[in-house]
Amino acid sequence: MKSQPRIKVEEGSRNVFADLGFRNPKREQLKADLTLQIYRIIKAKGLNQAQAGAVLGIKQPHVSGLMRGQSGAFSVERLMEFLAALGRDVEITVRPKRKDHGEVSVLVRSRSEAVDRRAGCVMWPSQLCGEATPSEGTGAH
Repeated sequence: MKSQPRIKVEEGSRNVFADLGFRNPKREQLKADLTLQIYRIIKAKGLNQAQAGAVLGIKQPHVSGLMRGQSGAFSVERLMEFLAALGRDVEITVRPKRKDHGEVSVLVRSRSEAVDRRAGCVMWPSQLCGEATPSEGTGAH
């Protein structure tokens, strides 16, 4: 049997949008994270796309795009408005940077953790939180 050629593998930057050369990869990652939360909430509420569209104030085809991870037509602000319409509080926190350059991230907390701010990293996309499990946290918010 003929041996297969070796495939060169390279570790990514933890942001697929940066790895693919998008113009503003941090914004695209943020939009993807927000869109994922919208998807999860719509599924958890058991809404069909028409019902979700009524709640969000958009047409069903746009909901369909969101459910397939296509957030390009919507700004970060609009995605945050969708989360609020779905019954979520959206909080923006500005604090001194911990590294040479500030970071943008999404942290999702359940109602019980929202009361206890010491809860740590509850549910982060793996690109932002690494391999930590919700019980471990990362100390990064």
